[in-house]
This record gives sequence, C-alpha cells and structure tokens, in this order.
Amino acid sequence: MSALERRYRWLLLAYPRGYRSGNGEELVATLLDAAAPGRTSPSWREAVALIAGGLRVRALDVAEGPAWADGLHLGVTVLSVANLAVLLPYATSIPWWVALSAITVFLVLRGRVRPALPLVVLIASKMCAIVLGYPWLDQTLLPIFSDPIWHAPALYSGGGPVAPVAAYALVFLGLSVLAVRAAPLRRRTWRWWLAAPSLAVTDPAWLTVTAGSLRDLAGIGLEVALLALAVWAGHAAADPRWGVAAGICLLPAVVMFSENLSFYGRQELSHLGIIVLLTLVAAAVPIHARRHALL
Repeated sequence: MSALERRYRWLLLAYPRGYRSGNGEELVATLLDAAAPGRTSPSWREAVALIAGGLRVRALDVAEGPAWADGLHLGVTVLSVANLAVLLPYATSIPWWVALSAITVFLVLRGRVRPALPLVVLIASKMCAIVLGYPWLDQTLLPIFSDPIWHAPALYSGGGPVAPVAAYALVFLGLSVLAVRAAPLRRRTWRWWLAAPSLAVTDPAWLTVTAGSLRDLAGIGLEVALLALAVWAGHAAADPRWGVAAGICLLPAVVMFSENLSFYGRQELSHLGIIVLLTLVAAAVPIHARRHALL
C-alpha cells in the first residue's frame, strides 16, 4: 500500500463502516486514478471534501425515525454525560454517587430509559440534599473537595441551589416522556464516554469563564464545537433532531445564568449569547434546508 493510498483510507474513516464496506474500494481506486503521478498525500481540498462527505453520509444515516424522540434522547444523553462530568472530580469523596451516575449514563446510552429513571431520581434527590445541607442517605455535606488530580473548586461552591438540580430535572422529564412512548431507541456511540473527562470541570454552579483559565475555555470550546456540528448536521440532513437536542441542553444553561446573573460580566453574557445563537440556528437550518429542497 502506498503512502497516498494509506492516507486516503485514513480519510475514509469519516464515512460509516457500512458505506466503506460497499463503496470504499471503488472510491479509493477512483481517487488514486485521478491523483497526479508522484503525489504522496491528498490535497487539503480533497481532505476537506472527503471528511465533509463522510460526515454528511453519517448525518443522513442517523436521520431516520421520529426526529423529536431521537432528538430528545440525544439531549438527555448529553445532559446525563454532563451530570456525570460534574461529579467525576469528586470520585473519592462520593464514590457511590459517581458510580450510580456512570450507570445512569450507560443505561441512557443503551436506550434503557425505564431502568434509568429511578437512578436519576435517587441521584437528583441526593444532590439536592447536598446543596441544601441535609445529610440524606449518608453523612455527605458541603464542602466536598475534588481529588488532587483535578485541581477543581469544591462541589457546588458558588451560585444558587436551583441550577445544580435543573439538569437532573430535565433528564427525568425527558426519560419519562421516552418511557411513556415505549418504542425502541437508538444505541448511542461509546465515544460519549470520552466527553465526561473533558467536561469534568464544568460545575453548573460555578461562574463559567475565569480569566486566563484554559480549563474553562476548553469546556466552552467543546460546547461550541458540538453546537456547530449540530447546525451542520441539521443543514446536511434537513432534519431537526439536532436542534431539538440543542434546545434541551440550552435550558440548564439558561437556568444557571438566570440564577447567577448578578455575578456575571461581559464574558459570561457573551458565552450565553453564543450558545443561544447557535441553538436557534440549529433549530432553524433544517426548516430552511427543507424549503430549499422543495424549491
């Protein structure tokens, strides 16, 4: 295998496995035939086109079934991962609650919403008790300090008591709707587990932007990247499920900003404005794409 062929095959990983099995060899052969003699790597235009084409095929493959139900499940998945990420830096102080949160994420990813419901209620009740200072089920009280490796502030050390519970309430409501619907749900990719460590310092009770904090900026960057991907996927597939998911994930952020508005400055308000704008665009682009397709 030449270096050029090997690099083309790496770029084709952007396409789903089924597509590569059926069309990968033909596509690689066409690319090699069209390549200039002596070339050892694809041009940047080819690379961008192949990656964009692969992501578009993935978006079209996903855009099947009821959009609202799949979008609701996706939004609940993101919130469940974010809830686990909040507790992750405190694993040695509250190990059982971190473990229960991880089990909840696993059940949600597998589409097992009914078994996940009681766990969400249990964890949400405990987090509410911690915030309010009640030793419910165990003697855990604030302050809860993070493990040394994370260098994070104490759990729920800033802001009001409403924001930390808002995400759990939305997860419970979303799972309840999906449980009543009683239809099979898509199994989410295991890659969502990788997001938990990246979001492990985004406690919803903290002020979200600290001057010079690479940690906060990395979390915001991941958030903006996911919303931009939702905008692109909604446009490519002309499907609103990513906009539904983005809207669900926006609600806890709005609650957090509303509760702590007096503490926020220009940076935090700019952050809110960016995610609100991207969420609105994610909801609007599928409508525009469908109208354009009909014309």
